[in-house]
Amino acid sequence: MIERYSRPEMAALWTEENKYATWARVEVLATTAQAELGVVDRAALEDVRRAPVPAVERIRELERTRDHEILAFLAAYTETMPPESARWVHHGMTSYDLVDTSLGHLLARSCDLVLDAARAFAQLLVARALEHWDTVCIARTHGIHAEPTTFGQKLAVHAFAVHRSTARLAAARAAVAVGTISGPVGTYAHISPYVEEWVCAQLGLGVEPMPTQVVARDRHAGLLSALAVTGAVVEQFALEMRMLQRTEVGEVDEPRTSAYQGSSAMPHKRNPTTSERLCGLARILRANAGAACENVALWHERDLAHSSVERVILPDSLTAAHYQLVSAAELLRGLRVFPERMARNIDATRGLVYSSEVFLDLVARGRDREEAYRLVQAAATEAWEQESALADRLAARGIEVTGEQFDPRRFLGNRDHLKSRLNDLSKELQSHVEV
Repeated sequence: MIERYSRPEMAALWTEENKYATWARVEVLATTAQAELGVVDRAALEDVRRAPVPAVERIRELERTRDHEILAFLAAYTETMPPESARWVHHGMTSYDLVDTSLGHLLARSCDLVLDAARAFAQLLVARALEHWDTVCIARTHGIHAEPTTFGQKLAVHAFAVHRSTARLAAARAAVAVGTISGPVGTYAHISPYVEEWVCAQLGLGVEPMPTQVVARDRHAGLLSALAVTGAVVEQFALEMRMLQRTEVGEVDEPRTSAYQGSSAMPHKRNPTTSERLCGLARILRANAGAACENVALWHERDLAHSSVERVILPDSLTAAHYQLVSAAELLRGLRVFPERMARNIDATRGLVYSSEVFLDLVARGRDREEAYRLVQAAATEAWEQESALADRLAARGIEVTGEQFDPRRFLGNRDHLKSRLNDLSKELQSHVEV
């Protein structure tokens, strides 16, 4: 992922330097396990442990003469060791024993960053939802004014969606946090299963239960699918923030720096650029999920078609998802909310949003439902077309209205159970932090 959409803590995991450092760690662990089995002597093990992680430039130099990254790494890694010790590095292993076990470790650590960001965003959504639980605004269906709701309930919808995403991400993390050290076609022909078990345990990984030569790629497809859904959930939040910032709506305003300039030509512009960026990143995540699904089917015990794809989509998806979640939280934390504008928007249709209250009151007083609906609908149509008040159009038809029917809070009297659910979510999220 380009630096523009990367956070330092995630970017650090996906550097070439860290990849090779992780490869070296796996080789040390594997040699250690082999020494415990008596396959490798202790003097050779100490030489392996002392060897520095080779420089990226040296590996690239050697790769030009080998056309094989893992062989180039091994050559660079062992060139400072005595020959009698170097010969035991990678003993009984195949390339993807090293690559996939290291990858499982990197994926697990990356997933932890994404999960932390997702949980932090969910907590912030809950906090701001409770802050604005009684901030009345208009709800819109099909983009059209419907009935009053509150801004707090709007945010609570997103809080639960992000929380569901954390469950999917946690399951995906467990699926990819595996390794395999089982030899050329996964039969352990030249290496003891103990080595695999010990190395993976040291790295906090599970073991691929039925290896071929690689870890099964449905695991990675599941992760990128979970990231894509998480991205869509963030996009849902960001799209709502974009629409609420439109000039005609103006109910919220995303944070901007003092140096902000919205347009090179129009000085007045305050564009929702952060929200738009969050929506755009979701498209990358969805596209990459499709590529990950293409990687599941490999020829026989393995082929290499997945490798070039994964070098792009795995770091890019994890980095983009992490950036998206952290940025969404920053947007929400600094979001300005305008209750007065929300109130004006409710009144903008001159009472039309209260039509359901009038309609249901007529039915409760004994009117036929179809008749009552048609009466209120006709009055609402006139009010819209003539830009007049709904109450006046109803009165012209002999329909009595009361102030209570035109009070937005009349729509909000039965929400205690919703707030209770939100408080329960808040406790659940807090308990996770404390654990």
